Amino acid sequence: MKNLIVNADDFGRHELVNRAAEIAFKSGCLRSATLMAGGIAFDDAIRIAKNNSGLGIGIHFTLANGNPILPPKEIPTLVTSEGIFHDNYIAFLKKYFSGKISLEEVRSELAAQLEKILSTGITLTHVDSHQHLHHVPGIIEIVLDLASNANIKAMRSADAKIFDGELNSIGKFIGRLGLGSLAKFAAHQAHKKNFVTPEHFAGIVAGESVNENFLLKLISNLQDGTTEIMLHPGTDNKILCDFCQWEHDFETELAAVTSSRVIAVLDEKNISAINFSDLR
Repeated sequence: MKNLIVNADDFGRHELVNRAAEIAFKSGCLRSATLMAGGIAFDDAIRIAKNNSGLGIGIHFTLANGNPILPPKEIPTLVTSEGIFHDNYIAFLKKYFSGKISLEEVRSELAAQLEKILSTGITLTHVDSHQHLHHVPGIIEIVLDLASNANIKAMRSADAKIFDGELNSIGKFIGRLGLGSLAKFAAHQAHKKNFVTPEHFAGIVAGESVNENFLLKLISNLQDGTTEIMLHPGTDNKILCDFCQWEHDFETELAAVTSSRVIAVLDEKNISAINFSDLR
């Protein structure tokens, strides 16, 4: 049996991200989204989640490139002088591996993010993280502990394929190789605690967008089991690129998962679009 989980990351980050997730659920093959507790459009995302039964909602744990839930004075090693998280995973990991990040603060902040979402009455299907930081040794153990206590038993393992997308720099090669190694470690830790993970991961992790051709090729060669595709769809590139400070083709990803060609091929090959709650 072959299943596909198409997941929209950054749900709650901006209303135009939320709109895209809702459109992709209603008109496409997207059945899952992961919610940023610190996003400015959090309340809007909760409304959409509650109004769209069948859209699985996970938590997108965030430790970089976003806003904390706890007051900055309670998590001084996690934030800049402006009281926000460090710019990206590179800045975070430099501090982390030099011993300047408090794991106690990590636990407190992630627990606050989880509690904020659970307090809305949403039932969470799984855990993943912004810029894949839940894979990092030391952090993965905290994530699994918090998730287990909340009765969440599924997790993303972003075991990215080295040759998915462009490979035009040594940095991208090293980055994908490193992420794949961390993902295998994190999945091993998760499985020891009886968490389930999709067998395969197909998101492009170096910034490129998943387009229609990528999806059609992937579906044509889909492996047995469940494959997760990570996406960042949106409805307006200019607004979202400016807001996120990220040159990403949000609109191309939305077009890909609502493509009539993609949906037709899924039907033709009898591939089910599911969310993480369907994993066993």
